[in-house]
Amino acid sequence: MSATYEGGTGEDPGAAAARLTGRPVTALRPLSGALAEVVLDGGQVVMVKRGTDPGAARAEAAGLRWLAEAGTVRVPAVHGHDPHWLVTERVPTGRPSAEAAARFGRDLAALHAAGAPAFGAPPPGGPEDAYIGLAPMRNVPGADWPTWYADHRVLPYLRRAVDDGTMRPAEAAVVERVCERLPDLAGPAEPPARLHGDLWNGNVLWGADGHAWLIDPAAHGGHRETDLAMLHLFGCPHLDHLLDGYRQAAPLADGWPDRIGLHQLFPLLVHAVLFGRGYAEQALAAARAALAA
Repeated sequence: MSATYEGGTGEDPGAAAARLTGRPVTALRPLSGALAEVVLDGGQVVMVKRGTDPGAARAEAAGLRWLAEAGTVRVPAVHGHDPHWLVTERVPTGRPSAEAAARFGRDLAALHAAGAPAFGAPPPGGPEDAYIGLAPMRNVPGADWPTWYADHRVLPYLRRAVDDGTMRPAEAAVVERVCERLPDLAGPAEPPARLHGDLWNGNVLWGADGHAWLIDPAAHGGHRETDLAMLHLFGCPHLDHLLDGYRQAAPLADGWPDRIGLHQLFPLLVHAVLFGRGYAEQALAAARAALAA
């Protein structure tokens, strides 16, 4: 347990796990600078994650609990957290299958149907200043999805991309036109859904129990097509079966495939700010496609 973990209180993951669970620790295996696998007395294995920013551990814990409360998609149990550390259940992993993907689709539809108080609503106990991955994400409630999505998701990161020189002002104008036209482009109005919020393939664990488990949420009230667009963005095993399962449980509004790029604008702009010009070009292509749809 001699690994150095910067930030927080100077504790290592073993000490944090012991303190937060009240159980002695018998083994520790660092997985990264921020994540470790810890064995508690009695043999239970937990994951211990160091929050890299203020409020990150609190936001993730609140998100996991909110998703779990729906009783639909499986999420790891939260065993403890504080401002610096999060201790969760470890999920034994297996292999993705078409059957598991179809089941996941049905469960995801049920999760979305569990709803949220408003677009942008944070999970109960979660902070307004939350995160999507390593990027800040404000959960500020709004009355309608198009206005909220433009004001609190797309435009803040568009401005930052321009300020950083990652996107040119003339290109930003294309994205701004999408925001202006969002009421017409967004499709039929829908109630706020309970979203995972960062549903790329890396945050889907295919469990040894034959179920998909969700980790690392950026949970909030949003549009259900956003989670589906994220699954399309970086690919997902058996995505066709997943979508079939979803649509059997909860049909999607006509034209939803044409709106995938619209919902990908926010994560693409986040990636542009974090990782550079290539994602800015993808965001611009998504904006142009949305305007042409």
